[in-house]
Amino acid sequence: MIVRTTGEKETIRIGYALGKTLAKGAVVSLRGSLGVGKTVFARGIAQSLGIREAIVSPTFTLIQEYEGTLPLYHMDLYRIDSVEEFELIGGEEYLYGEGITLIEWSEKIQELLPEETISVTITLAEDGSREIRIEGSML
Repeated sequence: MIVRTTGEKETIRIGYALGKTLAKGAVVSLRGSLGVGKTVFARGIAQSLGIREAIVSPTFTLIQEYEGTLPLYHMDLYRIDSVEEFELIGGEEYLYGEGITLIEWSEKIQELLPEETISVTITLAEDGSREIRIEGSML
């Protein structure tokens, strides 16, 4: 599925719609360049889980946990340099957890991702809109 959005509200709405389809244990790979809207998309998923607190990129904390109808584990692997480093911080246990796991920059741990991982790729179009490609979802 491919969707174009022209602002944050639309990107959040698409994230929300995807979030409503996710079940316990789902892993969502969020890919795209810096500032393209991965964290904005994550806000929509968080809202679908009833999470009211501010969702910010966990670039420096690496993993941020939120409590909602299901736990949400939001990872940003921008500063991770290897699969081994990801394993050292205990990241692998989140891939098979009881909540929803969102992973920004997931390409850094591609070989560890579960086969059922939902892939969301966001790209910036020339006109400033975002193209959101969702693969592996029933959305």
